[in-house]
Amino acid sequence: MDSKRFARGVELFNAGDFFAAHEELEDVWREMRGEQRRRLQGLIQVAVAFHHHSRGNLAGARSLLERGARKLDGAGDHLHGIALAPLRASLRLWQSALASGDTPPPYPRLA
Repeated sequence: MDSKRFARGVELFNAGDFFAAHEELEDVWREMRGEQRRRLQGLIQVAVAFHHHSRGNLAGARSLLERGARKLDGAGDHLHGIALAPLRASLRLWQSALASGDTPPPYPRLA
């Protein structure tokens, strides 16, 4: 795995540049195999979901958030240093808010 590109993708995600984060992480994803590849795909889908949300595409945000969260479920505690439990908790809050039409919480940060 290209750890520099992965770190850059995380940095972009945390800066709220979800489209660029998705692009950076997708390049890392292409080189991966196995279960870690599926988990990284989930993270990429979450980034795209937040990009859709930021552009007002709520249907796209809901759809990709659901798919991404499903891929991150059961992934253990970490994905290349990212703590997944707080991320999954935030994604559940986001899913609930988007489903009910409530104001979603702040975008999560990957740590």
